[in-house]
Amino acid sequence: MEITLENQARELLHEHSLKVTKPRLRILTYLMSHHNHPTVETIYQAQNAAGLINKATIYNTLNTLVKVGIIMEIKNGDNSTHYDFFVKPHFHIICKNCGKIADVFYPNFDKIEDQMRENAEKQTGFTTTASHLEIFGLCPECQKKLKK
Repeated sequence: MEITLENQARELLHEHSLKVTKPRLRILTYLMSHHNHPTVETIYQAQNAAGLINKATIYNTLNTLVKVGIIMEIKNGDNSTHYDFFVKPHFHIICKNCGKIADVFYPNFDKIEDQMRENAEKQTGFTTTASHLEIFGLCPECQKKLKK
């Protein structure tokens, strides 16, 4: 079988014991190929050209993919929810003014994240299942706008 994004998405769904439906496949393939941290509206606009998908299906699919850990949900400064396929361990920096989200790749991030989770478990007694680091600030565009 040829290694395509669609086949990789199909395999991910199987690995997480999810039925491979056309909407799940389309949405996951979109997230795997677009690193723009889309909202439901962004995905809807991109996927609805043929009128084949509705927003309720997108919401339900995204919630399912978040629940099993294939994608992550990001709340940003403009109070909207964005989604990210977590290919390679990274964290996010979010502009508090415009809500822009950028990926930040950091050497040994996965080891640092493991240490943070272990520390959190020791301090609280919780069993951790996931973690996500966000840093907030002002993007270069907003810095320029606010200086004027």
